[in-house]
Amino acid sequence: MADQVLAEQVAAQLRRDILRGKFPPGASIKERDNAAEMGVSRTPMREAIRILAKEGLLVLRPSRSPIVAKPTFKEISDAVDVLLALEYLSVELACRNATGKDLAEIRNIHQAIAEKYDLLDPLDLFELDMAFHNAIAKGAHNEALLATYRSYLERLWRARFLSARQKRNRERVVNQHSAILEALEGRDAKAAKAAIELHLGSLAENIRPVIEGEHRADSKQTSG
Repeated sequence: MADQVLAEQVAAQLRRDILRGKFPPGASIKERDNAAEMGVSRTPMREAIRILAKEGLLVLRPSRSPIVAKPTFKEISDAVDVLLALEYLSVELACRNATGKDLAEIRNIHQAIAEKYDLLDPLDLFELDMAFHNAIAKGAHNEALLATYRSYLERLWRARFLSARQKRNRERVVNQHSAILEALEGRDAKAAKAAIELHLGSLAENIRPVIEGEHRADSKQTSG
């Protein structure tokens, strides 16, 4: 158990390093060097790498160091289509199944975002934002949905963070989260889906400039 907890802690640090750009797409993650830098053995580092590979942040390579994933926009757009379907299903089921405790958790996260929006580091704010959506999926009380939702949320973690950092806007985020929360508390599935559509309907197009920009930059470097 202790080894697994350490591996998850190492994975969390590596994940944040990737999101912050310390390891850009295509960068090699050297097991020995990173383990030494973090002051851990290679065993938890190896398990952390497996965790991030399962999330889609890293790509494993036979007999070589893993690299940071560099998905195309089409791959990301396809994943976004699935994620949006899961978001709609999450709010529909949460309107039906969420307990008072579930709704209180969602509201507490929403209030934390509203109060701390201009104070938090972009990555801390992003993780709080994702916690809001994850809490809704939990409130649906459908384990199959929750497992699938988390898988796609993880797969899109980096792309969504880059997009959110580019389009940081407190009023938009807080108001749209408020509309989602009010619909959930009113058990109004139609309004909840409409609020999700307004909030995330343009997600793929919001991500497109960042991802395509990265691939253009890579092409110039290769041709240069």
